[in-house]
Amino acid sequence: MAKQFASQGDMTEKQISFTEIGRDLYAFTAEGDPNSGVIIGDDSVMVIDAQATPRLADKVVEQIRTVTEKPIKHVVLSHYHAVRVLGASAFAASEVIASDTALAMIYERGQEDWDSEFARFPRLFEGHESIPGLTWPTQSFSGSMSVHLGSRRVELRQIGRAHTAGDIVAFVPDEGVLFTGDIVEYHSACYCGDGHFSDWGATLDQVAGFRPAAIAPGRGAALDTADKVAEAIANTRDFLDSTYQPAASIAAKGGSLKEAFAAVRDVCDRKFSDYAIYEHCLPFNVARAYDEARGIDTPRIWTAERDRQMWQDLQG
Repeated sequence: MAKQFASQGDMTEKQISFTEIGRDLYAFTAEGDPNSGVIIGDDSVMVIDAQATPRLADKVVEQIRTVTEKPIKHVVLSHYHAVRVLGASAFAASEVIASDTALAMIYERGQEDWDSEFARFPRLFEGHESIPGLTWPTQSFSGSMSVHLGSRRVELRQIGRAHTAGDIVAFVPDEGVLFTGDIVEYHSACYCGDGHFSDWGATLDQVAGFRPAAIAPGRGAALDTADKVAEAIANTRDFLDSTYQPAASIAAKGGSLKEAFAAVRDVCDRKFSDYAIYEHCLPFNVARAYDEARGIDTPRIWTAERDRQMWQDLQG
């Protein structure tokens, strides 16, 4: 096993795709790097998830400008993680929207998450000097909120805890297209370090309940057919179950985190080792699964120091 986090050695530039998944609806994807969504309304544009830095967000803007010159007025944050939010300033949007829970989590752990992710994943933070600071929503909501881009309505909804406690999805009813953030992934590992395994499956049921014609997932290629949507939901569910159940079994026996790590690897390696960011996510996923199985409902805050200590514990 590598002596550094897998992501620290991942410096390969990823190929960008910009895929139309409904009328004037796009998924910006990059081979397992964080995705963004684009919703073009009558008179303005909404972006779903803002990338890790303004430099990366500029790549989203470049793609948007290949299809429209309408102003970008709204940025929606599917959750609070640094790689999703710190590039928001590049869009110069008048409104930045998140759930009330995500806003609370920015206050509680936003800086710690930034410091942690910066140390773990240096490539995603190239150009970090252009980040003006933590991204603060101008609006937040609980439950649901509708935004009208002219005649086009976008429904923002909290449908349950999953990747974080504050996750939201964006649904465009006129095309039946759903932007899920990291609730759904496609041939990419789920990052579960701040997740809620016991709730995530029911949240996936809620995703399926939209009967989406297409999904822009959090990572991985656009899901532009019903078969791909169903496959991604099933694969995400299998990934979660395959991670949690072995860790919970070890925790129930009073076993160690290192033993849980070995048990999860034994199940997951043969299924998911070729998924994007699999090795990066694995230790954080096991640590959270082990905690949740021992009754820790609220994920403990990851800090750069805690990251290093956890990694040392697994190497020992």
